[in-house]
Amino acid sequence: MFIDLGRQPSANRFLMPSEVADERFLQLTVGMCEQCTMVQLLEDMPPEVRYHATYRYHASGSASHRKHFGQVAQRFLDEELARRSDPFIVEIGCNDGVMLETIAQAGVRHLGVDPAKDVAALAAAKGISVRTTFFDEPTAVQIRAEHGPADVIFGANTICHIDDQAALLRGVGELLAADGVFVFEEPYLATVIEGMAFDQIYDEHIYYFTARSVAALAERFGLRLIDVEELALHGGEVRYVLGRPSGRQPTPAVAEMLAREAEQGLADPDRLARYAGDVARVRSELVQLLTDLRASGNTVVGYGAPGKTATVTNYFGIGPDLVPFVCDSTPAKQGLLVPGSHIPVRSPEAFAAAEPDFALLFAWNHAEEIMANEKAFRDRGGRWIRYVPDVEII
Repeated sequence: MFIDLGRQPSANRFLMPSEVADERFLQLTVGMCEQCTMVQLLEDMPPEVRYHATYRYHASGSASHRKHFGQVAQRFLDEELARRSDPFIVEIGCNDGVMLETIAQAGVRHLGVDPAKDVAALAAAKGISVRTTFFDEPTAVQIRAEHGPADVIFGANTICHIDDQAALLRGVGELLAADGVFVFEEPYLATVIEGMAFDQIYDEHIYYFTARSVAALAERFGLRLIDVEELALHGGEVRYVLGRPSGRQPTPAVAEMLAREAEQGLADPDRLARYAGDVARVRSELVQLLTDLRASGNTVVGYGAPGKTATVTNYFGIGPDLVPFVCDSTPAKQGLLVPGSHIPVRSPEAFAAAEPDFALLFAWNHAEEIMANEKAFRDRGGRWIRYVPDVEII
């Protein structure tokens, strides 16, 4: 273990006031395997708690997400799927269909697999084929029997959420075509450590991948890491591509990332130990700033309520006394409470009506989009507070 972020709730389980008494918590601690260097949570919230019927994360709620996943889908259509006579693509954790919508419109055979019933229903309403279940080996066998092998298996901000990686990778091995690819995009440990994106650590993010740990994981289950690509999404992610050893050879990008990770010391226990001290410093600085602003009569509200909001508010001890409410554009979250800290979530219209002096940017990875939408706030003298990678007033 190298960091303990305290007692934390399920980050995307936004609450009605009547549900507060039944809220579940875990000790949010993170460690690294000394053999394969995989970084992961040391305690896990049961998956049925994390991915319940009223799961309130909707990927299509962000314009940047819609653009990104539209481009991902088009790239699959132009490259991997275009070379096949009757291609088939499966997405693990399809959410509300933000990626598969483009695939479906192109008339390509597809299937989304997602255990959260409400968001899966949103995907189905767009004409997307969806199976509401967790992806594992038995599910993969059933899918192959019904549809044949998958030329592409895709997951975005999903694969690191799956506690049983053995069940996942065995399922991929069962379903993937002989020359198919398993492509997934996930938060990158270098972003979490070097970029100080500590709020990417919460109950859903069980694993924090690097090229080195993914290569070791792939090899254990008869696959090979054949490509990597850095992405700007969520402040810094990596797209990993796995294939069968008998297929394509790794690109030069794999060796380059492995070398860079060694230079950064991402598997160095001393570097990881220093990280915990860096996060504690940010906590101290942000709480002091918010306390000073309140004492001087300034008003501060939060902006954006992604899952990472729970990590920050609970570990830092930020509640409605320092941040009376947070606004978010997702209707399903409005009128509810942030998990653990129980800060009320309101609409962006409430943000404009309150005319706060400062806005604490919890959704810092969408800063450009949010600031453009809230230009009136800046024009009347409002200022933004960021805490990743450091505490600063913009």
